[in-house]
Amino acid sequence: MPKLLTGFVRASGYANKVRKVLFAATRGKVPPEEVVRVSAEINKYIFDKLQELGVRKEDVVRISLDFSIDGDKIVWDPRTLKIEVYRKEEEEKLALAMEEVEQMERTFEEVVKELENLANKLKGVTEEIVNLVERIKQEHTGLKLRVEEDET
Repeated sequence: MPKLLTGFVRASGYANKVRKVLFAATRGKVPPEEVVRVSAEINKYIFDKLQELGVRKEDVVRISLDFSIDGDKIVWDPRTLKIEVYRKEEEEKLALAMEEVEQMERTFEEVVKELENLANKLKGVTEEIVNLVERIKQEHTGLKLRVEEDET
């Protein structure tokens, strides 16, 4: 099923973006007047939802909506509408949160490097132990063979 995805856009410009994306997604599949009709319908619905959510025109939104093409008609389901809202006053909080996430990622990368180094050291120690065990086996087998030779 095709999906209308606006990407990030100021709330004041969502209607134009919805219309453009719908035109691009349906080019050559439905008549342009159908796109105009349906985009007006969708934009009215979205406008009502934005009002309910208290979204202001300077806020940023990202909208997605499933639709299908039936003959020369666009069919959309309001239940598939998803609106992500990023409020202007929350930008500072978002910037701080992103900074915290980035710091956590750096710390994670450092820990992974330390674990890789430790794993490499353990691998080296394991190889030394295996070599030592092999040497002891060879010496033990050599002793056994010498003892058996001496007994004969």
